[in-house]
Amino acid sequence: MSNTSKKKALTMGRRQQRTAYLFIAIPCIYFIIFKIAPTVFSLYLSVTNWQLLSGKRDFIGLSNFIRIFQDETFLKAIRNTFYYIIITVPLMVIVSLGISLMLNGVRKGKGFFRTLIFIPYVTSAVAVAFIWKWMFMEQGGVMNALLQMLGIANQPFLNSPNQAIYVVMSLLVWSKIGFNSIILLAGLTQISSSYYEAASIDGANKWQTFWSITLPQLKASLVYIIIMNTISTLQVFTQILNINAWGGPLKSTTSIVVEIYLEAFSKYNMGRASAMTVVLFVIILAITIFQMKVLNKEEN
Repeated sequence: MSNTSKKKALTMGRRQQRTAYLFIAIPCIYFIIFKIAPTVFSLYLSVTNWQLLSGKRDFIGLSNFIRIFQDETFLKAIRNTFYYIIITVPLMVIVSLGISLMLNGVRKGKGFFRTLIFIPYVTSAVAVAFIWKWMFMEQGGVMNALLQMLGIANQPFLNSPNQAIYVVMSLLVWSKIGFNSIILLAGLTQISSSYYEAASIDGANKWQTFWSITLPQLKASLVYIIIMNTISTLQVFTQILNINAWGGPLKSTTSIVVEIYLEAFSKYNMGRASAMTVVLFVIILAITIFQMKVLNKEEN
């Protein structure tokens, strides 16, 4: 190769390298500006007393954290949020796994059924929340109409401090079924049929095949959807806001994110709201690490 050809190749390589760095820089800059910077700023605000309307911003140390953990409403929001996780995440996984197994057995109209099951995930959360609100109205609601047909008296549902939270949970489960089912279905299609053929030859029944082959092979998909569903449930906001305004009745459906919003944009106490945000961040981080350690224990 001549010197001229070597120089051209070197110049082209440098141009490609600069272009590569440029394309890498764009998402990095976006991540720094819109992810890292707000997180750092929230950490700073959490130790200040910043009243948004007055502009006053004084350093007060850990006082915001002490106050929020003395606030019964915020403590109830934490309890409700964990209650959402404990009930809804297992239901999301179990129902989605059952649907994905049924979809995997479909021979005709696969595309149609997959699209049908995915629709809840792409439907507007606000629109679905209002439909849910209409369905569970005490007077004129679809669910109470069905109960009347069965001879059961009208239930307060959204007007009951004991029942409202379960209405929100049902919406959360329904809205995530489509996404979870498609992820698990993709995992099912990757399982080699040779495993099932070998199990059949050995005389394994359907339950043994499911427990010994299907579940272990779906472990990566299950870990992914459990973590993602947990994080999304910890951040639940839209559904609560539109079904029961601000987490009513009697804060029975409120969540951490709802209380953060109220503290920041209703009371205009950005410092205390930032402290709540830091608490939420720590909870999400701790639960995610715990789940990854536990669910991947065998692989490690």
